[in-house]
Amino acid sequence: MKSKNTISAIEPDWSRETVGHFWDPGRKLLRSIRRYQAAINQGGPLAGLRSKYWIVVHWLWSIITQCEIHLKTDISGGLRLTHPTGIVIHPDAKIGPNCMIFHQVTLSGAVVLGGHVDIGAGAKILGPLVIGDHVKIGANAVVTKDVPDGCTAIGVPATITKPSH
Repeated sequence: MKSKNTISAIEPDWSRETVGHFWDPGRKLLRSIRRYQAAINQGGPLAGLRSKYWIVVHWLWSIITQCEIHLKTDISGGLRLTHPTGIVIHPDAKIGPNCMIFHQVTLSGAVVLGGHVDIGAGAKILGPLVIGDHVKIGANAVVTKDVPDGCTAIGVPATITKPSH
């Protein structure tokens, strides 16, 4: 039986990205990426102007947060950038729905995150590799191999613990 508090690995929870107040750097950085991608995809005579505006906004929030997330990164809905400082995400990375990434995290190379992946502060994920659904990556872990669904990766180099049912 599924708990009411279970976070989906499939269906994005867009409310996790809603800008709540003026100083909301993680959500504002993410909004600039979403709006840039929407402007490019919509096309039309004003698409270039709209995309340039969002490039400037992205640049501003990237400087404020010291995050390096490419404008064309494939990010599913519901991403939370908790304490968005020093996050580096390679342009070839793919992020599934409802993930949460803490500060100082690096996704290096073609890393594919499944749905509802929580990555602790300072973790380094060195791809190419695939992280399954409902996975937890411990703080400061260095992940160099695939992590199956429901597992936890901790340590340097990361060891993978199976879920206990």
